Amino acid sequence: MSGGRYGWGMAITGTWYELSAGDYRARVSEVGAGLAGLEHAGRHLTAPWPAGALPPMSSGAVLMPWPNRIRDGHYSFAGKDYQLPLSEPAQHNASHGLVRWERWALGSRDESSVTLTLDLVPQTGYPFELSFALRYALAADSGMTVAVTATNIGRDAAPFGAGFHPYLDLNGHDIDHAEVDIPVATMLLTDERQIPAQRSPVNGTPYQLTPRRPIGSLRVDHGFTDLTDSKALVAVGDQAVELWWSEQFKYLQVFTPPVERFGRTALAIEPMTCAANAFNSGEGLISLEPGQVWTASWGITSLS
Repeated sequence: MSGGRYGWGMAITGTWYELSAGDYRARVSEVGAGLAGLEHAGRHLTAPWPAGALPPMSSGAVLMPWPNRIRDGHYSFAGKDYQLPLSEPAQHNASHGLVRWERWALGSRDESSVTLTLDLVPQTGYPFELSFALRYALAADSGMTVAVTATNIGRDAAPFGAGFHPYLDLNGHDIDHAEVDIPVATMLLTDERQIPAQRSPVNGTPYQLTPRRPIGSLRVDHGFTDLTDSKALVAVGDQAVELWWSEQFKYLQVFTPPVERFGRTALAIEPMTCAANAFNSGEGLISLEPGQVWTASWGITSLS
């Protein structure tokens, strides 16, 4: 059950927490509090990545206090301007928040669950004080639930958004053979830097991902909103996986990673509370007031 540090010193993943319940198994990384793998009856439900390695293409990452991108790393909030470091320099964006490379503290754990906590230190471009708690829990009959809590422990309101980056694993099947049912009605069309520029209805287009349909040759790296349900389905071969989310998540990023870069066939369905560049557009942006506690949850269940 227990994880541990590895012999080469400060491992990239830190302590490796292993969870189990019934036929479910999961691994959670101390660094970033990321989901390093979820299995059911010996099959991968999410793409795994090994201890001591960087998670490929943000696999399993926790994206707070914002998901996706902030154009130029610059934004204004409550009458003040802020400049974040550019973590995506090629496109001149600040990407995927500030907690992915933090070493989260162990709050509690047992055989089927682990709670990790982090006090985010005020820093350049984000001088706000937030405290996070993230609980991964497995249940034999329903799979994995991830519950997140964000608390503003500072004196000022803070701009906030949350997202998660699971890749649903296709266990070696060609992605062309996968079927999806992803309840989106509107696509966020982006510019050359992957910043939303306009909205477009998906009805009648190749990006209409519901009702259940083969994904075929469609390749996607888009944000979507106007969700018509709170769960999505990915099925291939004799495996079907459901990803669900609570009402706080009003956006999804859907991404078909290139196999040559990711190393395996998978499909990312990323629950997000806001759109990319929400710190500038305001689309879905949350203003956490001093003392405010915010909670949300999402999870994955095997239907096979």
